[in-house]
Parts: sequence; C-alpha cells; structure tokens
Amino acid sequence: MKTIFFKPIHRTTLSAAAFAILLSGCATPPPENPENICAIFEEHRDWYDAAEDARERWGVPIHVPMAMMYQESSFKHDALPPRDYLLGFIPWGRVSSAYGYSQAKTMTWEDYQRETGNSWASRSSFEDAIDFMGWFIYKTYQVNGVSKWDAYGQYLNYHEGWGGYQRKTYLKKPWLVRVSRIVKRRSLTYATQLKTCEEDLQKGWLWRLFFG
Repeated sequence: MKTIFFKPIHRTTLSAAAFAILLSGCATPPPENPENICAIFEEHRDWYDAAEDARERWGVPIHVPMAMMYQESSFKHDALPPRDYLLGFIPWGRVSSAYGYSQAKTMTWEDYQRETGNSWASRSSFEDAIDFMGWFIYKTYQVNGVSKWDAYGQYLNYHEGWGGYQRKTYLKKPWLVRVSRIVKRRSLTYATQLKTCEEDLQKGWLWRLFFG
C-alpha cells in the first residue's frame, strides 16, 4: 500500500480557514421584503441600530442611504458589479472594484477608512456599509451642497462622484437619471413607512421580550 504524506498545516492558516468558514456560514441573508423598511428592520433589528448610529454620526436621514443601498446591492453582503468581457465574450474581471452592501469602490472605501479611522471596516458588513454611505452623503453635502434629504441628487453624486456631478456627466446618461428618480421615490416611501414603526424599533430588547 502506498503511504501518503500530508504537509503539516500551519496553525495560523488553519485558524484563518476556520474563521472564513464561520463567517460564510453566518452571512446575513437579504431581507424577505425589501420594499418595506419596517419589515427590513423587524427582520434585522441590528440593522436599525446601525442605521440609527449613522444618522446620529452624520446627520443623514435613515431612508436615504437605505433607498440607495437597495438600488446598489439589493441588500446583498457580497454583491458584485457585472462582469467585463474582452472581445465581447472572454470573461475579463469586473467592470469596477465595487463590492458589498454599498457597492463602494476600493479607492473610495480606503478614503473613508482613512478619514474616519475605521481601518477594520468591511464592505460586507452592514454596519460599516451604512456608516460609509452616511459619510459619503455628508461629504456630498459639504462638497456640492446637495441636501442630505435629497435622495435624487445624492444618488447622482454617489454614482458619478463629486467631480462628475459638478461637470453634470449624468445629463449624458438618461438611464441614470431614471434610476435616480426611482431611488428618490423609494426613499420617500421608506420615510413614510418608517414613521409608522420607528417608535417600536427604538424600544429595547427587554421591552420587546415582555410586551413585543
């Protein structure tokens, strides 16, 4: 019988692999009813807490980044942009470096990490992604004077960048203008819905245990 020798696995490598498996098994699924922000937060209570923290930190209304996130990733933690193809049929990477809940590009995400000191932030973490979007919306208000409540203008900035918005590059993209209007409508729907349930969402776990 042939003897098979296995190369010893370094303890650090084994630990990293186990951690990766653990994370993949604990990935948060997208909400079952993404059209209703109350249903989203009732299903994922920790998401409301993270969104509320972002609101307090950046002065951003919850319904705006949530509507933008729905459009960007459908609340999928590992969302990726479409594939790029060489000669029209050979897979050639992705059309951009965007990733995660917020579909933040690598360079912009690194700017966020550097400015906020949140070096351990992950694009596949809802808490980090909603804080990133709050930061971006706040910066858009500072740089281009777009209201933090203006989901239409904010989404145009999010897609085109601050310089692109200033150059009005979106005027050459009718599809983007249409999508931005969809984001605006969804944000207004979310805002109306949130008014009906936020009082309950703000109640602690102990209250929900006995009275929820």
